[in-house]
Amino acid sequence: MMTIKTANLGFPRLGKKREWKKAIESYWAKKIDKAELDQTLQDLHKEILTIQKEHHVDQIPAGDFSLYDHVLDTSLLFNIIPERFQGRPVDDELLFDIARGNKEHVASALIKWFNTNYHYIVPEWDNVTPKVNNNVLLEKFNFSKETGVTSHPVIVGPVTYVALSKGGDQSFEEKVRTLLPLYKEVFESLTEAGAEYIQVDEPILVTDEAKELQDITKEAYEFFNKEVPSTNLVLQTYFERVDLNFVGQLPVYGLGLDFVHDNGFNLQQIKDGLFPKEKALFAGIVDGRNVWATNIEAKKELIASLQPYTNELVIQPSSSLLHVPVTLEEETLDDSVREGLSFATEKLDELYALKQLFNENDDTLYNELKTQFERFESQSFKQLEYDYDSVKSERTTPFKERKVLQDEVLNLPDLPTTTIGSFPQSREVRKYRADWKNNRISDEKYEEFVQNEIKRWIDIQEDIGLDVLVHGEFERNDMVEFFGEKLNGFLVTKFGWVQSYGSRAVKPPIIYGDVKWTAPLTVKETLYAQSLTGKPVKGMLTGPVTILNWSFERVDIPRSEVQDQIALAINEEVLALEESGIKVIQVDEPALREGLPLRSEYHEDYLDKAVRSFRLSTSSVQDSTQIHTHMCYSQFGQIIHAIKSLDADVISIETSRSHGDLIQDFEDITYDLGIGLGVYDIHSPRIPTEEEITVAIDRALKEIDRSLFWVNPDCGLKTRQEDEVKQALTVLVKSVEKLRKDSTVKQPN
Repeated sequence: MMTIKTANLGFPRLGKKREWKKAIESYWAKKIDKAELDQTLQDLHKEILTIQKEHHVDQIPAGDFSLYDHVLDTSLLFNIIPERFQGRPVDDELLFDIARGNKEHVASALIKWFNTNYHYIVPEWDNVTPKVNNNVLLEKFNFSKETGVTSHPVIVGPVTYVALSKGGDQSFEEKVRTLLPLYKEVFESLTEAGAEYIQVDEPILVTDEAKELQDITKEAYEFFNKEVPSTNLVLQTYFERVDLNFVGQLPVYGLGLDFVHDNGFNLQQIKDGLFPKEKALFAGIVDGRNVWATNIEAKKELIASLQPYTNELVIQPSSSLLHVPVTLEEETLDDSVREGLSFATEKLDELYALKQLFNENDDTLYNELKTQFERFESQSFKQLEYDYDSVKSERTTPFKERKVLQDEVLNLPDLPTTTIGSFPQSREVRKYRADWKNNRISDEKYEEFVQNEIKRWIDIQEDIGLDVLVHGEFERNDMVEFFGEKLNGFLVTKFGWVQSYGSRAVKPPIIYGDVKWTAPLTVKETLYAQSLTGKPVKGMLTGPVTILNWSFERVDIPRSEVQDQIALAINEEVLALEESGIKVIQVDEPALREGLPLRSEYHEDYLDKAVRSFRLSTSSVQDSTQIHTHMCYSQFGQIIHAIKSLDADVISIETSRSHGDLIQDFEDITYDLGIGLGVYDIHSPRIPTEEEITVAIDRALKEIDRSLFWVNPDCGLKTRQEDEVKQALTVLVKSVEKLRKDSTVKQPN
């Protein structure tokens, strides 16, 4: 009888109460020294390994714990150091500077990790000298052994790593070949240290790009098979299906496949006989990206259906658990919903229950989880009927005609300036909000504080000279969670944090029921801000696609239906703002690109539904009301036509972290709507120079009509210090003021 084992692909770094984030940010703020940082993170790393051991995982990952990002860790391991940062010791200070920038140099680009809300630091190959630096992966593996944990090392595979990189004169294949001896060196060290197998993550093989990469992928893994034959490699994929006709023939010990997000294709390929029985099958059967409890009876049937096709079966989450919160342990939730939830540690329990059922015929935990799931499923959270036909799904007046009306109302100067929405969430802001939520101060005192902050920042914006102002969002904890707290159908947790990028953590709300708007959400603060100034103040909302993508969505109805429910709710708020006299309303959609399916066959359907939802939320306004939207840190070339189809009057979009590469996307499309390009990186403490901002604007104006062009930072300023914000925005405005006087700025042909 086959013995089933369990494995995990990765675990949340944050800690149960964001201990990881707090330690790193305390170090950046010079509140703790390097020794204290190292000790705190070492203790947390040990705790994370121990948690997985206590939850009976047979094979625990080593190497997923990082100071910032696992892709950046791989870059430092192989000395792929951006040219501007070279010549320094390869240490934690270098890692932080590459990720965040410093006074002398800009940070490396930040891009979404496939179709998730996690961001990785893009490797740069210009003038690099690849070699193995300090073998941190070996150190982490040895640390797990010292902790008494049976672990397997985890590393981003060479093909995926190069696919996620940029720059350099070498071809794709040459870059991979350059890395192969370095991977060999690391693999040998890990095998000698006792690694039973090594998890090599190659998620690029689930994308359309995989077909073009087959030759170099085959070459890479044949090299490893020849040069390190004693090393057992598990080629791990996730987020979609793979082509088992190809991947199944690679000379590796095992294959990791996603049986949750593959649309059924991986299972069908196995049933069609495409999985070599002699290989170990690492089956991702528990959803690593959502928080709903597993239908454990269905997974029992899945395991039974897989057993005949392999001699060794390991069950695991569908991906790293980096994308879900740590535990339900300290959540105080109503049992009617709680029983339907499963965070990282609970997912490990689900795997253990299935392992015990098959290996020991012990159904105790299995039956407990099955009963809980059935109780949850017996409830109905779908009760509302929606009248979609009564809401406009497009603006009937063309943009050129709308722009004339909006220009008359707003009376803005050449190259208008604005920000993306949020201003610094200082310690004082967070304390007042926490005191209010915990009933330590009255509603009146909290409202007075928020209004004082709004007035202070309206004054600051006017002093700096910005043209379109914002209220600052001091009453908001997060751009999605804030709406989750106020709309029906959402559940907000206390400790449900997940990592977005670096030390940035978000707490996605959980959509468990039908979504409905019942009262104004943002009108009071926006209207108060507008009363303080003669300049236009933007109403600031989050769009339906982003709210869906940055929440843990329900899975009992189609995603597009949930998305449209959210769109109708946002439309109500848009109209409430307009009725209150707000003439500029921004509906942010930073997650539109990240939700794009990894396979192109699904793109058109996804984009059509995303565009429809955005239009449902914004198209009912008057022609004179200016609709803005915002997107950040993604590769936009694939969706540039969909962005235009949103028909927003102005879109603000990131370009500084991509070092201007985004401008190229406008070379093959006539973009005749308003556009603001982010001209400096808000995620770095570095203050931009006037020259840098002028160069960024000048380059953009070679492709974009000046009359349509806006100037703004990359993203919201919530995470920055107040002095940094004031200095950077002052530089931005001064640069624009000079350009307004400069008649030599080139116009597009």
